[in-house]
Formats: sequence, C-alpha cells, structure tokens
Amino acid sequence: MSQPSVILATAGYDHTIRFWEAKSGRCYRTIQYPDSQVNRLEITPDKQYLAAAGNSHIRLFEVNSNNPQPVMSYDSHTSNVMAVGFQCDGNWMYSGSEDGTVKIWDLRAPGCQREYESRAAVNTVVLHPNQTELISGDQNGNIRVWDLTANSCSCELVPEVDTAVRSLTVMWDGSLVVAANNRGTCYVWRLLRGNQTMTNFEPLHKLQAHDGYILKCLLSPEFCEPNRLNFLLTISPMYLIPQTLM
Repeated sequence: MSQPSVILATAGYDHTIRFWEAKSGRCYRTIQYPDSQVNRLEITPDKQYLAAAGNSHIRLFEVNSNNPQPVMSYDSHTSNVMAVGFQCDGNWMYSGSEDGTVKIWDLRAPGCQREYESRAAVNTVVLHPNQTELISGDQNGNIRVWDLTANSCSCELVPEVDTAVRSLTVMWDGSLVVAANNRGTCYVWRLLRGNQTMTNFEPLHKLQAHDGYILKCLLSPEFCEPNRLNFLLTISPMYLIPQTLM
C-alpha cells in the first residue's frame, strides 16, 4: 500500500478513524474504533504510526498498512485522554488525561515510564521545543512546567483561578507560550530561560479573543519567514479568529 505524500486522518464520536487523500478528498481507509470516542489524533514524526486517544486509553495504528488492529495499546490512564504527542525523534510519547495525570511512554518498551500528578483534570499538554519540558493546563486553571531532566514540576502559575485552561501552544523557537481558557481569554507570555530551563513567564498580552470558551489556540509554525509577524489562531464553538502578535 503506497503512502500518500500528505496524511490526513479524522476521528470523532462515530467510533471510526478515517484516512483521506487530501488532494482528491477520497477516503481510502476506515478503522473501526468500538472502545470509545476518539478525543485526539497525532501522527509520529516519521509518519509511520497514528496515535488515537480515547476514554482511558491510547491506541497506536500503522499508517501505511491495511491492518485494522492497533499495534500497541497504552492503558494506564483511568479517564478520557485529552492530549497526546510525540518527542521529535519519535522515541517517546506524552499524554494528559482527565484522571489528573501527565504520562510519558517509551515507544520502545511496554508500560508507562513516568507519571506526573496535576491534581485536576488535564485538558492540554504541549512539548517545549527543547524536548526536555512538558507544559500542561488543567480544569482548575493551573499551568505547570514539568522538567523531564529533574523529573519534577519546575514552575506553576494560575492565570485565572477556577477557569479551565483549554489549550496551550508554544512558539517553534520556545520564545512564546499562549494559554486559552474557558472564558474566551488568551494569555501570552515570553518564556525566559533560567540556567538551562525555561521556568520564567513574562506577561505580554491578555487577549479577549472570544465571548465563549476556546477550543484551540495555535501559533504560526517554524517555516514562517523570520521577518514576518507571528500569528495566533484561536477557535471557539462559534468563531475562528486570527490574531497578530508583534
């Protein structure tokens, strides 16, 4: 089975994962996913595998295959998995769940290798470009930086008390981080490095981006021209609004 140059995968509450030819719009493969809805999808950096995060588990599927069964299952979460992603070399995977934990999984070995307690349902997790820190946002409004070298929480802040952080995004060079919350607000910080880790947040902007809660925020990627402005995209249930960051 030849792999398309662009991989487009979709999933949701219909218990299926579908692969599409992005240019033609043709669905060429459907995987049944009977265990639960699919909350998140993520493709490995080498485009060989697709991680599907559902209710209390993550399933890893082959991309360039007709095999309908997962090649690996990760099952130590106890509630909805709301975030999943991969280290840049694809050696390990991270996840965040409504069970209040952030976990790290070595794809070369079975089981969960590390677990961090957030003490509230985790809605979003991103990996800093330095590949040594995870940033999580939870239902109680906490943002935490998890230092993977020190194996501990190195920084914690609360932009708005008891206001859930729904989405986080980090600039490709690690210079900015943005958090979007349930009140439609985006907080933008400059990340200031200490000795070797980024644990200091310098406030830059507070944007009232939407009237309702925000589902997703996203900073422009690294292939943007260096002299161009940085863009922040936010999505709520009703609106999609681009913002310009100087």
